[in-house]
Amino acid sequence: MKSLHSYFEKAKKEKFAVGQFNFSTIEQMKSTIRAAKKMESPVILGTSEGEGKFFGLKEAFVMKEIINLEYNVPVFLNLDHGKNFDFIKTAVDIGYDSVHYDGSLLPFDENIKRTKEVVSYAKKRGVLVEGELGVIKDKSSVSKKDFTSLSKVERFVKETNVDLLAISIGNVHGVYVKMPSLDLNLLSEIRKKTEIFLVLHGASGLKNEDIKNCIKRGIVKTNINTELRNVWKESLKKELSSKEIKPYKILEKTEKVLEKRVIEKIKTLHSFKKI
Repeated sequence: MKSLHSYFEKAKKEKFAVGQFNFSTIEQMKSTIRAAKKMESPVILGTSEGEGKFFGLKEAFVMKEIINLEYNVPVFLNLDHGKNFDFIKTAVDIGYDSVHYDGSLLPFDENIKRTKEVVSYAKKRGVLVEGELGVIKDKSSVSKKDFTSLSKVERFVKETNVDLLAISIGNVHGVYVKMPSLDLNLLSEIRKKTEIFLVLHGASGLKNEDIKNCIKRGIVKTNINTELRNVWKESLKKELSSKEIKPYKILEKTEKVLEKRVIEKIKTLHSFKKI
């Protein structure tokens, strides 16, 4: 099976994005893998530190391997927004394919220093590292001072030697209260500054056209989490309000709803039939 790095290279060349779909329950994981199989698409399963602590990093790795024995599709594991170095090391040692170190709230030089430490540990073990430059907030009050600094991109990439770079161009985490105006010109300028793989966080709720425009300008990885959490919650509420008491019947329907949404996202990312 091709490596995650090779799929990013393919995405960059063919203008699609590999979707990262976060999970903290088994039905979220299974629905993503099933969608990947149906769409013949590479996918990334993401766990934040919170999700990883709840589900278990070892459990995530083992369950992904077991489930994928049946489906046999390119499914990769990424630690999302890691901030604790020991936790990141654990994910690397367990077998995660990539880790994201989020030092975006640190002073620039400190972000470089700590990102380099993660890169040094992870790359010796064949694990990709995603860094972050610019602040991606958890609310829709976006300020341009939080955007990725074009003047700092080259130095950050060169000194850290990261494989991927998460950027801030008006995107935010969580639910969009007001649809953002993405700075696509900034994205294009960042692309001119570096050949590194670029990542769009906070894609939940973005217009499909915005996501497609970002991909045209160089995004090769797109993270989707909040949207799937909402789908999971609303589907589960609906099923729990019925008279059904068998968990496998309740959760089976939730899985199908999630699978449908992941398929929709794969179509938007244009990653189908890319295996």
